[in-house]
Amino acid sequence: MSALNSSLLKNLSFVRPEYFYITGFSGSPLLKYYFVALLFMYIVAVFGNAFVILMIIIDQSLHVPKYLGIVSLALADLGETNALIPNLIKTFLFDSQFISYDACLANMFFVFFFSGVQALTLVVLAYDRFIAICLPLRYHAIVNNYFMSVILLSVWSFIAVLIGVLVGLITRLSFCKTNVVESYFCDHGPIYKMSCNDNTINSAVAKLCSALLIYAPLISIILSYLGIFLALSKITTWAGRLKALKTCISHLLLVGVFFLPVVSTYIAALTFTLNLNSRILSTSLSSAIPPMLNPIIYVLNTKEFKVYLLKWIKKRSSVKPQLLVTSK
Repeated sequence: MSALNSSLLKNLSFVRPEYFYITGFSGSPLLKYYFVALLFMYIVAVFGNAFVILMIIIDQSLHVPKYLGIVSLALADLGETNALIPNLIKTFLFDSQFISYDACLANMFFVFFFSGVQALTLVVLAYDRFIAICLPLRYHAIVNNYFMSVILLSVWSFIAVLIGVLVGLITRLSFCKTNVVESYFCDHGPIYKMSCNDNTINSAVAKLCSALLIYAPLISIILSYLGIFLALSKITTWAGRLKALKTCISHLLLVGVFFLPVVSTYIAALTFTLNLNSRILSTSLSSAIPPMLNPIIYVLNTKEFKVYLLKWIKKRSSVKPQLLVTSK
């Protein structure tokens, strides 16, 4: 009877903690070096993505569908970086591992929201490349700025609703066991698993989000490139094939940078047991590295960006001699 009474009391008492305690990393002697690297990645990601967005806004020649997708990706990179890394650095510098319940849910929403936007934007860009190579004569009739704007707006809206449901369902959970989150941010999995009441629906929605925002995008991109490679095989000359494939290099690099760390972490977790620090290190790097590398990939592998950058450097260098002559 006592066990039954205890179970009934647990179900009747709804506990919503005032704070969660984020464990983060613990006991690692190399931790300070990791946070220095994290700060460097944050600076590169913020300035790099801001620079890419500014270039696209200023240069009229970049106001085309493909670069609307790149703006969407850069905005998502900025959002995820700012939702994640400042909190990590604050935790390290000020040993501030407590976060209020509402702030935790907000942190959870923005991290997953911007990550989801990145994944589906890569699918949109894959579709853009598929139409450009497989249906080149109909490309401008099918893909235009209005079409791309509607698609991207739909992507942002869909993910906002999906992640809103994911995070909103946390509010129905009671936390009567612990408020210690074994992660480096307010991660959905570790939090819903701490609940005392039934979390079946949370688990189901988490699996649905993983399917829609990781597996489905990756499969869609692979299928689009199978279609692209099939179309390339019909081009008679190798020069023609390479010229067409070159337009996909940047996108393929972006896909690799985003999906490889995530998939590798999932495979590692399923294959063997990772200790807490290893799991946190791998997942935090898989979130921090893509926003840092993406703007570098845009600039180095996109002809329009390189041309614009060279024009900007020449303009700046020509202004300096004029200033010197004026000052004399």
